[in-house]
Amino acid sequence: MSRHPVSEVTTHHTMLPTTATASTPPPPPAEPPGEPHAALFLALGYMRLPELLACWRVCRLLGEAVAGDPLLWRRLAVEPPLSGRVTDQVLLKLTARAEGTLRSLRLFGCLHVSDAGLLRVVEHNPRVTEIYVPGCKGLTGDGVVNIVQLLHEHKGNISRLRLDGISRMSKHHLDIIMSLMCKGNPQGQQDGIPLFYNHRAREALNTNDERPIDVDVCSVCANIRLVFDCTRDDCRKVRDSLWRCRGCYFCFPRCEKCGGCISPEDLVEADLACSDLMCLDCWLTVPKCSTCNRPYCERHENLMVSLSMAGQFSCQRCKELDASQEDQEDDY
Repeated sequence: MSRHPVSEVTTHHTMLPTTATASTPPPPPAEPPGEPHAALFLALGYMRLPELLACWRVCRLLGEAVAGDPLLWRRLAVEPPLSGRVTDQVLLKLTARAEGTLRSLRLFGCLHVSDAGLLRVVEHNPRVTEIYVPGCKGLTGDGVVNIVQLLHEHKGNISRLRLDGISRMSKHHLDIIMSLMCKGNPQGQQDGIPLFYNHRAREALNTNDERPIDVDVCSVCANIRLVFDCTRDDCRKVRDSLWRCRGCYFCFPRCEKCGGCISPEDLVEADLACSDLMCLDCWLTVPKCSTCNRPYCERHENLMVSLSMAGQFSCQRCKELDASQEDQEDDY
């Protein structure tokens, strides 16, 4: 009687499936998704526009809460990077969520919003009290005047405008806007309310001063821009003299630290390692680069390169020069 070779038997057993004697339990049934936590609905009122739009698409309940609550849309602020994507149609759809109760509209650098588009929004929301449109190059002085006139005819209560960077804005436009806004509201006059310079004040969206309009007529160039008062006591005391340093940033350079005016001599002597400006009095009080003796302003202190000795630093330009010299020496 013939026998099977050992190798054939072994091969026969190894070909058996390894799961022949093991039973895999079936996966548990998937639980139905739960409802969003109640705290999330409370947080909607504190969210900015990008977060609101994101929550709109999370689930059906959140989408209904975002789209169906006009209170969430009473204060609308459109900032970069969304600014470049907002057109007249998009803005009209967003503001329509307020159902006519819009109070604050802040558009920063929305290049595709036109006079006609903003006018339609205001027509549907005649009770808006503040409109911020800095850097919206599609708007003009004529368009802003039409909007303010419309609100005045509807007995609106527009109390604050931010217009820095609007195209074709003239003193005539500014006079009409101011007369309409301040008619019957003497407290709306901004004469005597100073505006001091800092780098945040140049971002008109973040200007929290009480002036009804952010821009004014520069006493030197006669352009409609942000006009700053000097923080120096001796300058404010000679307001009526020929040397009056109240004007725009281009006509009267301002110190990044104190906000005071900077003389031409200070511009030469008080050189900074960054692109900002500083008066000589403030320049003497701040730490300086150990190589070129130039300081940074507070905005650019993060560019300091600390050295081994405590309290000393090197500016970016000196650091790059040192690195290039070391590379040249290595080449030799």
